[in-house]
Amino acid sequence: MQSYSSQGKLVRNGEKNKLVICIEGNIASGKTTCLEYFSKTSNIEVLTEPVSKWRNVRGHNPLGLMYQDPTRWGITLQTYIQLTMLDQHLSTISAPMRMMERSIYSAKYIFVENLYRSGKMPEVDFAVLSEWFEWITQNIAIPVDLIVYLQSSPQTCHERLKERCREEEKIIPLEYLEAIHQLYEDWLIKKTSFNVPAPVLFPVCIKNGPPPKGHPANLTLLWEALESTWAGIHV
Repeated sequence: MQSYSSQGKLVRNGEKNKLVICIEGNIASGKTTCLEYFSKTSNIEVLTEPVSKWRNVRGHNPLGLMYQDPTRWGITLQTYIQLTMLDQHLSTISAPMRMMERSIYSAKYIFVENLYRSGKMPEVDFAVLSEWFEWITQNIAIPVDLIVYLQSSPQTCHERLKERCREEEKIIPLEYLEAIHQLYEDWLIKKTSFNVPAPVLFPVCIKNGPPPKGHPANLTLLWEALESTWAGIHV
């Protein structure tokens, strides 16, 4: 059920006391490993990026097309990403805590911004996406209580990409990961580029990403850090 807040924004009812955490980081920074670990906890709902949707929109693969020709297909993919991320933000939360892989904010501030700055997105496409994003964030309450930034070096991410089996990622160069890394650093660490919608937890215990599967020690430390940070927010 939906209503309007005192600021006039569209909001969902009955979910004010539920914690929403966004796990942010570069491609292959360890987000999936992190979320898989926490998905085993009964009181946490985990939402991964809807990559399967981005690969198949009525038989079309906009994700693959974007990597092949970002100037032509960038706005197509990013418009759909904005829609699907908004859908995840607004979906009913089924547990006391939700962990999301990235957010509508990083979709715009990191990936759309990178396409534009690198000259791979025409100015008119960037302007249209920006108008959409500004309307959404001004008129709809996007619940984000905490951001966990998995800071990983571009070199580490690049090595992990080589080990993964995602077809679209095989053509991603190190330079692309370096650009994404810098945008994340400016946004969440230096805080010099865009508005940060929630407090940021920078877990030193998992710098350069969580450990391999089967080695949850650092993720246990992350859980302890999350509990401590959340308690501090609500003092």
